[in-house]
Amino acid sequence: MAESGESKLKLYSYWRSSCSQRVRIALNLKGLDYEYIPVNLLKGEQKNPDFLKLNPLGYVPALVDGEIVIADSFAILMYLEEKYPQHPLLPSDLQKKALNHQASNVVCSNIQPLQNIAVLNYIKGKKLVQMR
Repeated sequence: MAESGESKLKLYSYWRSSCSQRVRIALNLKGLDYEYIPVNLLKGEQKNPDFLKLNPLGYVPALVDGEIVIADSFAILMYLEEKYPQHPLLPSDLQKKALNHQASNVVCSNIQPLQNIAVLNYIKGKKLVQMR
């Protein structure tokens, strides 16, 4: 639960986003209460001026904790791990923790970009231009 005097966490998320899914999993594993705010990427809601004011990066997930806005799933996970140490997401053993970070970086750098809607739309646009 949020500590006394703190506002409820807000998670701007899209249900099909694997980045958003990993944050929802972490919030639930840690037993944290949060408000789920859907952002439909297929309808372009991430480009809404109000959302861009909150998160100029224009992608999900975005976690709001009071005045703090974090808009990257890995950064959100690290923030949650530090602020809410109950039910740790990472092992305490340094080597195991490093291996976890290594695997996370492989996903973020090599696998995840191939599933990103913005990247897929860019590639789709390039193919359309090439076909003309």
